[in-house]
Amino acid sequence: MNFSDISKEQKKSLDYKIEVAVREIKEGFSVCKYHPAIAFSGGKDSTVLWHLIKTHFPEKQYYIIFGNTGVEFPESLNFARKLGEEWGGDNFFEAQPEKLEKDELKYDAQCEVLKWLEDTKQLDLVLKKDGKLKSTGILQKVCPTEMYEDFKRRNLIWKAGTRKNYFWCADQYGYPILGKAVSGKLTARRINIDCFLKYSTSASEDPELLEYYNLLRQVKISNHCCAILKKEPSEKLQAKLMVDVIFKGLMACESQMRNLNFATRGYLFQSKRPHCGDFFHCSPIAIWTDDDIWEYIHRYDVPYSPLYDIEYEDEKGRMVKIKRNGCVGCATDIAFKNNHMAALRKTHPRLWKGYMLKTGLGNEIMKLHRVKGSKLSKMDYFKNAEQLGEISPCAFDDIGIVNDKTTMSEYDGDVD
Repeated sequence: MNFSDISKEQKKSLDYKIEVAVREIKEGFSVCKYHPAIAFSGGKDSTVLWHLIKTHFPEKQYYIIFGNTGVEFPESLNFARKLGEEWGGDNFFEAQPEKLEKDELKYDAQCEVLKWLEDTKQLDLVLKKDGKLKSTGILQKVCPTEMYEDFKRRNLIWKAGTRKNYFWCADQYGYPILGKAVSGKLTARRINIDCFLKYSTSASEDPELLEYYNLLRQVKISNHCCAILKKEPSEKLQAKLMVDVIFKGLMACESQMRNLNFATRGYLFQSKRPHCGDFFHCSPIAIWTDDDIWEYIHRYDVPYSPLYDIEYEDEKGRMVKIKRNGCVGCATDIAFKNNHMAALRKTHPRLWKGYMLKTGLGNEIMKLHRVKGSKLSKMDYFKNAEQLGEISPCAFDDIGIVNDKTTMSEYDGDVD
């Protein structure tokens, strides 16, 4: 299906789209050899998908897998658990990130060890011949006992048993700033990237790549939190439950990436998984729009998260409602006005302060502005995010980034 065909399909009636969705759900069940499951987020789209399956295939048995990333909106988390109990019962499961198996150095501690090795001319202990770090764990192995004990006293150790979370991801990899087009391939830990940028002998001469390296040197960014907090826990649970077909409430209209994925993969996409061999991803409502979702909800009296009833004033002074469920603290669309974090500041001010001003996210956004800002702003005159956060109007709502190919990316936390 090409983009023109998708556009035509999106303009058709809800009744037609329901018919197509039911057909595709049936197809999804038909290829299942082990167990089917619904990827449930607590959002309106996956709720409608669940209602469609529940209504048209009451005889079918399936699991519901709720990906609890630990950074869910409280309204969505409560709604997901409530609906899971009412509709899913014993077939409702929460996928949560794994816990650390052993103590780990925090990023600042890793930097100190690296600096000590540099000062004592022992970098060869941890670097390969091309200047790349041999492994992340090797810094912990060569760390002197006295230095390690000092890290403990200064709380620079991630303790064994700690569940991987937003803060661990931000510390070890970077903050979810800008979209996957910019940092989607940054799967290495930050300390590994630092070593590559500083010591590697395989530097590129490509101007665009050099500009990108300059950005990475100054701003600690990564979208790898999506894999660690959402994708990996869900896939581990799918393997445990022997799931070989996963139904997803993804819609092509939500982002350019989803539109492209649907155009190239269609409703039913086949991949491979170690636990079952052939694995299928089914997106029955791919041609639906937000208007279709709400028409369906109101027509069939489908419950939905109270998150979508929260109103706030947008940049033009209009009263609008939250459109999308997602991870709190996600700044992947920060280059756009009326972005995810700008809305969060108005709908959940305490959460906004916690993530933007207390975790380091705001400070990294300030660094981003200084690297790619299109004009002078308040960010150029304040030392840290906590100082800037007290100023009105809020400078973080529009950080003055040039929307070039490096920053043009949409919030899309569910795309694999």
